[in-house]
Amino acid sequence: MAGAIVGGMALALGLLAALDPPVPRAFAPAQISGADARPDLGTLRRCRTVTVADAECEAAWDAKRRHFFGHEKDAR
Repeated sequence: MAGAIVGGMALALGLLAALDPPVPRAFAPAQISGADARPDLGTLRRCRTVTVADAECEAAWDAKRRHFFGHEKDAR
């Protein structure tokens, strides 16, 4: 009896989810600042294999971190 009730509830929730229209998604902002821009993936691929300090690679990885975490790196 309990299995039939749980199955019926699952079926009802599944039908509601299938028949309910999707919620419209918010649009991306029209302007993206340079700090929020996605870093160049070609540079990041090249920088994966760099074994010495490279200012361009450090800047690209910092941009990738800011993009991933969504905020500026904390000052130390």
